[in-house]
Amino acid sequence: MSRAPTSEHALLQRARTGDQDAFARLVEIHAERIYAALRRFGLDANEADEVSQEVFLRAWRGLPRFQERAQLSTWLYRIAFNEAQRRLSRRAAPRLEPDPDPDRSDPILALPESPALEPEAQTLGREFDLVLERALAQLPMDWRAAVVLRDVEGLSTKEAADIVGVRQAAFKSRLHRGRMQLRALLEPYLRLEEG
Repeated sequence: MSRAPTSEHALLQRARTGDQDAFARLVEIHAERIYAALRRFGLDANEADEVSQEVFLRAWRGLPRFQERAQLSTWLYRIAFNEAQRRLSRRAAPRLEPDPDPDRSDPILALPESPALEPEAQTLGREFDLVLERALAQLPMDWRAAVVLRDVEGLSTKEAADIVGVRQAAFKSRLHRGRMQLRALLEPYLRLEEG
């Protein structure tokens, strides 16, 4: 006999009473998106894993203060954003992950050469995700966070502005600048060959 689905609100209420199983279910629901957001904020895989654990630990401890004026996911993104900023500010110098493919350019911040020979392969699937990740890494954190929260994670402007702690007008400015810079970085990979 299968269990009936439990609403997120019901899980949250149970977690607030100390139900660790309910909180574990909430973690299952949100873990992948929080991890992905942390990676897009600029953390490497190990850092994102460590920080996502910290995010959920902080959420568990903060449940009594969470007033549900925002969705749980928005609150988790806010914690994730703050923790990512904290981690990035502690770096002495940018950490580069070694590229497992020796034929590729080593620096993570350098984009691969223009896709003149195989445009379809560059714009599909994993290859494009890598190009996008490298382009996002070149944006200033404020602009990157705006693009990630609004365009990648699909949050509303109000939710995203609340997460980063700025007014909507300031957030829209960051988002516009981030989109323009990202467009400039990705333009060679999105251009279709004529002819």
